[in-house]
Order: sequence, then C-alpha cells, then structure tokens
Amino acid sequence: METLLRNWWAVALRGALAVLFGILLLAQPAISLVFLVVVWGAWAFVDGIFSLISAVRAAKGHERWGALALVGVTGILAGVIAWVMPGLTAVALVFLIGAWAVIVGVLQIVAAVQLRKVIRGEFWLGLSGALSILFGILVFANPAAGALAVVWLIGLYAILFGITLLALGFRLRSLRQHREVPA
Repeated sequence: METLLRNWWAVALRGALAVLFGILLLAQPAISLVFLVVVWGAWAFVDGIFSLISAVRAAKGHERWGALALVGVTGILAGVIAWVMPGLTAVALVFLIGAWAVIVGVLQIVAAVQLRKVIRGEFWLGLSGALSILFGILVFANPAAGALAVVWLIGLYAILFGITLLALGFRLRSLRQHREVPA
C-alpha cells in the first residue's frame, strides 16, 4: 500500500494517458481502426514467434510440440495478413463481433424462455437477446459502421477507465498527504 501511495502520480499519469488515448480514438476513428489492426497484427506476429520458439524447445526435449508450432505459424500468418491487408482484417473482426452478438442473443432468448417457468421478469433477458441479435444483424448489414462502433466503444471505455484511474491517483495522493508517507 505504501508503494501505491508513494507512486500515486503513476496511477494518475496512467489515467491521463488512457483519457488521451480515448480522445484520440474518438477524434480519428477511421485511422484508429487501422492502427488497432496493425498493433494487433504486431502482437499476433510476436506471439507466433514465441510459440514457435516454444515448439522447438519442446521438440528438443522430446515433448509434444505440434500444437505449439501450429499456434506459432497461425500467429505469424495472422500478423502478416493484418499488416498487408488491414482493411480485410478489420472487416473480419467486425464480422466476428456480429456473429458473436447474434449467437449470444439467441442463447439469451432461449434462456429467457426457460427461465419463464422459474422467475418473473425474464422479459428483460429476452429483450437483451433481441437487441443483441439486432446489433449483430446491423453489423453484418453495414460492417464499416460496425467497425467504427467498435472504435467508439474502445474510445469511450478508455476515457471512462482513465477518469477512474485519475480519481484513484488523486485519492491516493490525498491519503499520502494525510499519512505523511516518505517520498
């Protein structure tokens, strides 16, 4: 706790950077989407390399290595595809989100029908399922708008996350001043 109190400024700085990141995403959503895809591609590529290294080490140790090698090659290929075709990667991500929303929505409606026999108010679960399906359909109908919606959601999340960290940082500063923690 003392370390956290001494480094309150680091928490606040992290919050300020998150707010700044969120504002930048909201200010330039199209550029932000491409940036997110490229950064994700870099992560997938590096992760793939490390998985291949692990596969080689496992093979040398006479352990199972096939799955690690497959994960490695897949990560490297996904990273390269994200760099070479960021637009295609963004669209694929958006379609994945749309499919997820439809599947979750269907499952929520099924759960609401089953819960109808047990509780009251299952309507809300069914309604959330219907909204999820509608969102998924809208994403499929207009993937560009869906991609921008994802960027907006990330931007809004970053701003809210940053504000909470800023509040925590300044709260820690106040506690530090009252407890007279040495620097």
